[in-house]
Amino acid sequence: MNYREVTSSREFLARLETGADWREEIEEFAEREGIDSAWFNAMGAVQDADVWFYDQEEMEYRSVRFDEPLEVAACVGNVSLLDGEPFAHTHAVLSRPSGQALAGHLNAATVFAGEVYLRAFDESLERDHDDVTDLDLWL
Repeated sequence: MNYREVTSSREFLARLETGADWREEIEEFAEREGIDSAWFNAMGAVQDADVWFYDQEEMEYRSVRFDEPLEVAACVGNVSLLDGEPFAHTHAVLSRPSGQALAGHLNAATVFAGEVYLRAFDESLERDHDDVTDLDLWL
């Protein structure tokens, strides 16, 4: 296990802009506030979504596109630096009107409404390539 102790000195509540990209809004906020590492939770609704699933055998992401309104029943993620820029690693559980749940790595989604709680850490986290998983992970 790779771990480190972190301290938090800033917490934020934010409302995402309707029509913006869900993940990009979080990344732009982190950039604006000088946040190199954070943990966040969010909820709301999106007009569409691009959800990724990582194929562990092929070691590549598979994308599924949903061009329909969806509730963001739960969203969790972290912010770290990837190639020197804030990256919001975002996972979400999305739901259809029927209650059917869809889940995975939320690569992109058009915001209808979104509320975010973000706790920023004082220590920087930077993603680097991990040869075992072929992913960019913070180590």
